[in-house]
Amino acid sequence: MSGEILLLSGPNLDQLGTRSPDIYGTSTLAQHVARFDSLASAAGYSVRHLQSNFEGDLIEAVRDARERSVAIVVNAGALTHSSWALADALGAFDGVKIEVHLTNPAAREPFRQVSTIAAVVNGTIAGFGALSYDLAFDAVHRLLEGS
Repeated sequence: MSGEILLLSGPNLDQLGTRSPDIYGTSTLAQHVARFDSLASAAGYSVRHLQSNFEGDLIEAVRDARERSVAIVVNAGALTHSSWALADALGAFDGVKIEVHLTNPAAREPFRQVSTIAAVVNGTIAGFGALSYDLAFDAVHRLLEGS
């Protein structure tokens, strides 16, 4: 199979590698994206990545994806816990949708244990550090291939 995978990165993820490395690890967002892109390319997919600190940018990207992408992998950062608008946009996307987190939100502060987008995605991968992105690609690939 082929097609475009939209990889969305929410607020402050551009600070990965330097922001709380004891929690989020030392890999930068660029390194996560490069690894994801490498896996996708090897399987015949293209990747379009967008990182934004602005909710509206992410919503617009999801809306645009309805016309061009077969899947969305989203690490919405703090918007995971508060953005019903992003959840609505994701709910209108018919392709595969995977929520991904480097940490395990269920094991963190109570406000991080709520996901507004969990109900509109195929599944959530969380808590595996940099491996989370690899696992997210594997989930997308398997769901698209029907395996």
